Parts: sequence; C-alpha cells; structure tokens
Amino acid sequence: MENIKHIFKKEFKSYFFTPIAYIVISIFLLIIGWLFFSTFFLNRQASMTQFFSLLPITFSFIVPAITMKLFSEELNIGTYEILLTLPVKFREIILGKFLAAIGFVVVMLIPTLIYAVSISFLGELDWGPVIGGYIGGILLGAAFSAIGIFASSLTRNQVIAFITGMAICFAFTLMTDFLLFFLPNSLVGFFQYFSANFHFQNIAKGLIDSRDILYFITISFIALYASNIVMQEKK
Repeated sequence: MENIKHIFKKEFKSYFFTPIAYIVISIFLLIIGWLFFSTFFLNRQASMTQFFSLLPITFSFIVPAITMKLFSEELNIGTYEILLTLPVKFREIILGKFLAAIGFVVVMLIPTLIYAVSISFLGELDWGPVIGGYIGGILLGAAFSAIGIFASSLTRNQVIAFITGMAICFAFTLMTDFLLFFLPNSLVGFFQYFSANFHFQNIAKGLIDSRDILYFITISFIALYASNIVMQEKK
C-alpha cells in the first residue's frame, strides 16, 4: 500500500506541475457548461438530467487526454526502466497511476457542483439523481481511466495512446447504443449490457443497482489486468 500511495502522490502532483491539467479542466468545464446551459432554460425544469446525459460522451475524449501520458511518457523518455529498478511491483505501479487518474476526474467534477447549487436556487432540485449522477460519473471516469491506461501502455506515442483510448471509450459509449437499432428485440438486452452509457444513466437516475456498479468495476479490472500483461511483456 505504501508503494501505491507513493506512486499515486507522484502522478497526481505531476498533473498540476504543467499547464495541461488546467487546460483540460478548463476545456471540460467550457464544453459541458455551454452544452448544458444552452438548452437548460428551454426545458424550464430544475434538473441536472441534461448535464449527466452529456457526461459519457464528454468523458470519452477528456479522460484519455488525462491518461495518455501515464505510461507512454515514461516509455518514451526512459524513466520506466528506472522505475523497474525500485522495489515495486507492476500492479502497484498500475494501481497508483489508476488512482491518480481517478483523483483528477474527481477534481474535474468538483467545480460542476456549482451548476447544481445554482439550479437549486432557480427551482426545487431533486438531489437524489444528482448524487447518483456524481457517483456514476466517478465510476464512469474510473472505467475510462483504466481503458486510457491500457491504451497508454501499448505505445510510446502519447497521441496514439490518446486516439486509441478515445476510440475504445467512444465504442463503449456510442457504438453499442448505435447497434441496438439494427438488432432484434431478443438480443437488445444482451448487447445493451455492454453499453457504458446505459449503466451510467441508470445510476444517474438515482437508482444504485449492484449490476451497474459491477459493470464499471469489471471494465476497470479487465483494462488494468490487460495493462499489466502488456507491461510484463515489455519488461
């Protein structure tokens, strides 16, 4: 645990040593804030539903931007070899980086609480779905962070890591939902289970179902396990 804690602190602090973190957070807040409030007053409802409906598609390209450097940078500049000389295991390195990415996602979501507080002054806001939405947002961010780490472990090039991670996240967000239009009703339920957006929206309604939580945990575990295998092969 001490090794994981140390790597977490190192990676989390490194985000804020460069302007990249502030640029990513600013872009996220600008995009999702503009998309949300551009239609908010048209709906005439004190609700965060529209905000949470935008979160999966926004996270699909924001989270890979957060994680693209986690292994790619170290592989490119050679610091990964130095890291391997330390008394630390692969899974500790991966978990430390994973927790740092989740921490960044949480920091990125905190300013959006202003949206909820502002809306509560305009009408009677149901805080149940809001709390569920933020829990779902953290779980979604964790799953996409794990996918981003896997993409970062595949290559030394951060741009390629970003594109790969974004493509996979978009596939989990959109492709499965798109395919549902072409599937017979008997298969819809089966393929719908693979949609990250489907599980996230369930939680965002304020319905905390163990199946939805298990889905995000499973995606995170598989992606991190795959990252471990890739890095073991590189060693």
